Amino acid sequence: MSKYIYGIDFGTTNSALAIFDQESNKVIKLFSTPSLLFFPEIQNRSVFETFFVGEQAIQEYVQSRMKGRFLKSIKKVLPNKSFIDTKIGNKRYKAEDLVALILLHLKKQADEFLGETIDRAIFGRPVVFDVVEEKDKLAQERLSKAARLAGFETFYFQMEPVGAAFAYERQIAKEEIVLVADFGGGTSDFSLMKLNPEAVNNTDRKGDMIAQGGIYIGGDSFESDIMWSKGTPHFGRGVKEQFSMGKWLDLPLTYFTSICSWEKMNFLDSLRMKTNIAKSYFLSGNDVRVKNLQTLIADNLGYVLFKEIERVKIELTEKDSSLFEFNRNEIELSEKIDLADFETEIIHKNLGSIEAYLETFLQENNIDKNQVDVVFMTGGTSQVRPLKNMFIRHFGQEKIKSGDNFYSVATGLAYSSLVFMKPETA
Repeated sequence: MSKYIYGIDFGTTNSALAIFDQESNKVIKLFSTPSLLFFPEIQNRSVFETFFVGEQAIQEYVQSRMKGRFLKSIKKVLPNKSFIDTKIGNKRYKAEDLVALILLHLKKQADEFLGETIDRAIFGRPVVFDVVEEKDKLAQERLSKAARLAGFETFYFQMEPVGAAFAYERQIAKEEIVLVADFGGGTSDFSLMKLNPEAVNNTDRKGDMIAQGGIYIGGDSFESDIMWSKGTPHFGRGVKEQFSMGKWLDLPLTYFTSICSWEKMNFLDSLRMKTNIAKSYFLSGNDVRVKNLQTLIADNLGYVLFKEIERVKIELTEKDSSLFEFNRNEIELSEKIDLADFETEIIHKNLGSIEAYLETFLQENNIDKNQVDVVFMTGGTSQVRPLKNMFIRHFGQEKIKSGDNFYSVATGLAYSSLVFMKPETA
């Protein structure tokens, strides 16, 4: 049996893999990739489909002038019962098929680095894929199928914030009660653990797990909030269409909820929905904002628009204002967003839901804030200032610590292999 095992963090936005050497008890190499897939448009149906992963998916998508299928936030599809499969070119892909392509991409890099094929891994999973138990179970089943398709024969699941906790544990000098808050693209997960540098190589850590929980809100939710508040008015939200003389009605809400969510945007790219939007354009008196919606869908501009939204979100982590600007294919959009408005007007509902969940999590588990020695915040979304400030209000600046937002979970998952792998007996 190989001495190596992989820790794999399949994320909504980015995915990472850590190679763990079980003889030295060290992580020896890290790999990461954006969780993106691109399938170029195929002219000849007899040609086998090609696809690209991560950064190369972005490059090929742009070079092809955005012709083809570009997929992001695939992790959010895992608990979706209504998603059976999707047809791309000549083939139908289930959720696990798509996930497996990203896992294979990471596995191939790691295997090539080691010069051997590794079929053992610890996979991370959010505390909640979905609040509905049936959907949560479905998501893990699909991730299991993806792992097998990617070539893993032996694998285990570990909660992502627990993985982050094991990574943080190797940084401390004394025992601490730590609240790990892992904020990804799709979920916000919490784990309260007793961590001790003397316990890093222990195989039984059940007694150190105090509480776990999570909520289905993450960085994608904040980006959707920006799109709803500052983007959708430029694509027809607020416009009315005249069905009969003197009878004006708001455009269907479905148009705008769909363009706020990446996984729903393709819903509008159907003949029926395009026909409906064209009809709305006519009934609105050829309103330019509805024309913008038609252009957004017809020219497949969703990805580049959301990249601008992501840029704004990131810029607001350091600056007090940012300009949300999109000028493409006759769409002209320019909105200044102040940090104060971002917090109180744009993301306040989702931010409030995270805060309410945090308070409930602490109360239901009889946790006094004074008992918590450290709040370890990780994940890309942890840098969102209103979110970070909320934790500072609750726990104090001195208790807030952060780690590697890209690799903390994967590294900790690799370390947590000690919990799963029983020592061989003579």
